[in-house]
Amino acid sequence: MKHQNPNEMLPNAEAFISPRTAAKLSRHERLARWADVLEGYGSLNALMRIEYLAPAERRAYHGVNTPLTVAFDDPILREAGLRGDRLGDVMDFFELSDKDAHHLLCDCHYLGGMTGSGLAHRLRHQAGGAHGPTLWNRICSLFVGRATA
Repeated sequence: MKHQNPNEMLPNAEAFISPRTAAKLSRHERLARWADVLEGYGSLNALMRIEYLAPAERRAYHGVNTPLTVAFDDPILREAGLRGDRLGDVMDFFELSDKDAHHLLCDCHYLGGMTGSGLAHRLRHQAGGAHGPTLWNRICSLFVGRATA
């Protein structure tokens, strides 16, 4: 093992979240992590017409190449307690209401398709706290499926 001072080690260092830290992630941190993971994805499959499903069917919903599978594929989110790639698991873990899940994940809000970066933007806004979306961002979201920066 070669002796190095901290300044020499910094360029090669990798940061990670330990399992003990992951288990203590706040809702804001969980949503932010999901957004960070989604940034690396291009096209994703939005959830199809989830507002028309019975509550039990809605909670059991899952699919291929969805934001749900992206979240469950992340080891940090699994370590923090995400139990599966079903909509109910994701709603429970990220503390999303039916309305939140519908707004963030349903295909009816994505004219032209869902992208990882577009959903990441929405998730960061959701994690933003008590202020909620501005009127302009709500209007943009209605027409283009995402808010402006």
